[in-house]
Amino acid sequence: MRLEKKIAIVTGAASGIGQATALRLAKEGAHVACFDFKSLDSTMKAIEAAGGNASAFQGDVKRASDWAEMVKQTVERFGRVDVLANIAGVVSIGSDNILDQTEEGWDRIMDINVKGTWLGMKEVMPVMMKNGGGKIVNVASLAAHVGLTNLAAYSASKGAVVALTRYAAMEYAKDNIQVNAVSPGIIQTPILGDTTPEMTKLFSADTPAGRLGRPEEIANMVLFLASDEADFITGITHIVDGGWGSH
Repeated sequence: MRLEKKIAIVTGAASGIGQATALRLAKEGAHVACFDFKSLDSTMKAIEAAGGNASAFQGDVKRASDWAEMVKQTVERFGRVDVLANIAGVVSIGSDNILDQTEEGWDRIMDINVKGTWLGMKEVMPVMMKNGGGKIVNVASLAAHVGLTNLAAYSASKGAVVALTRYAAMEYAKDNIQVNAVSPGIIQTPILGDTTPEMTKLFSADTPAGRLGRPEEIANMVLFLASDEADFITGITHIVDGGWGSH
């Protein structure tokens, strides 16, 4: 039980990597405060079925008032926050190249992927500082490290997450807060949307491992970085991509 009696907040917990992470942390003994704008019923049921403990908060990560209320409720109930996993993220609804992306589309991606990550740290860090430290794991993307087509706003947003992670790690190391990021490659999650079998085959062929990643494989890295085993690791972005970025 690597997170026994720890209190963890996980955003984007209704599906995909967020849901897998919430379940993984709960299985390791954490009480997981799940945060998403969508229904968290399936996540709560999965954690309960696994013998874990969790609470649900339905809200918007890009809204400061929702973050303040979520953290307030968590602290009132448990007295602290030990882990923050900023996983909520979106891709473009339409085309995402520089010429075709809209101002509205750009702002939506930046608000959720970057502002949401910043707001989470802004609310949680004072609690961690008061209680002697904590772990923050931000989810970026392979798109922050390599050039991928039709991902202008998304690439920029995830590059910002990497830079923000690096900055926060240095600024708050003195407070015993370790801040790291995880950059997934192509993972089989709902964010892929209506990916056709042909596209999935192409993604798999482009990955040296020969397959798409599983949400649980990203959750495993988040778990490690959230555990005491990662006490001397901070400011690093850990790429989990099946080798994609290496070729």
